[in-house]
Amino acid sequence: MKKNSLRKVLTGTALTLTALMIALVPVSAMAEWNPKRPINLIVPYKAGGGTDSFGRAISAAAKGIVKVPIVVVNKPGSSGMTGCTAAFNARPDGSTFLMTSSGSFTLTSMLRDTEITPLESFKVVAQVGNLTTSLMVAHDSPFKTVKDLVEAAKANPGKLRWAHTGRGGFHHVAGQGFLNENGVKAVDVPYKGGSATRAAVMGGQVDFGMVGVQQGAGFEGKLRILALNAPVRDKVMKDVPTFKEQGLSFVDVSSPIIVFAQKDVDDEVVKGLEKALEQIAASPKFAELMLKRGNAPAYQNGKTAEAKLHALKNDAQPIIDSLKK
Repeated sequence: MKKNSLRKVLTGTALTLTALMIALVPVSAMAEWNPKRPINLIVPYKAGGGTDSFGRAISAAAKGIVKVPIVVVNKPGSSGMTGCTAAFNARPDGSTFLMTSSGSFTLTSMLRDTEITPLESFKVVAQVGNLTTSLMVAHDSPFKTVKDLVEAAKANPGKLRWAHTGRGGFHHVAGQGFLNENGVKAVDVPYKGGSATRAAVMGGQVDFGMVGVQQGAGFEGKLRILALNAPVRDKVMKDVPTFKEQGLSFVDVSSPIIVFAQKDVDDEVVKGLEKALEQIAASPKFAELMLKRGNAPAYQNGKTAEAKLHALKNDAQPIIDSLKK
């Protein structure tokens, strides 16, 4: 065979093998998330609350990790459902995502007849944090311990008033679970968001509040956090004892802070943002900003976060049933 002919055969064979190898490479390995427009991150609560603080930290820490700005868009209302609905109705082009207290979203959709639910209406991108309920009283409250409060409530059924961030939200459900477990009857008073609930407790408008433990950070002279509704102490608010430590029953209801995408958003976009959120949550900047608000990063990938929501739904069903009676 002549040299030129041999060269043509070898070249043709190489091209064929290259084409075959390209065809065998998974699309996910070839595709790369490359957003061109700013990303709107809808937070369905007012600015200043626990969920909003995660959004602000993500936006700041994303610089250098995500090529475009991540813009927090607050859309409060209807216990978070207004913002969730807005995210659901947004164009699924990868420019709008939802970040919310997924415990509240899940429980609200269980308690009310909502048109959308977290597990059926959205794709789970990733978890970036976790909110835990605590029992707070004003600094000058006569209740020095949770047992003091429980004894007073039992002696005066239905007389004490307690605050939370909205009926059907996870603070409401966690609080009601605690009351049910300990045979306490008290009047619940809903407020719009964590900061408003905290203000009601500090101002003496209610006898106690069930709200995110991070809401106590920086208000030590005006509030006393008596207990954490969790099996173990918080990583940041380490001085707050749990209900369990104090020999009191509780229901372990917390709320993962999860980023969601619309069902029709391309899977590669979801994977790209999931990877970016993992990097953001691991960054010193994110941890620093969270620490200032009394929170800590708690990243979980989409699959793990989705499993947690299913477990939360199962655990909370008895409490939801009691609230519907």
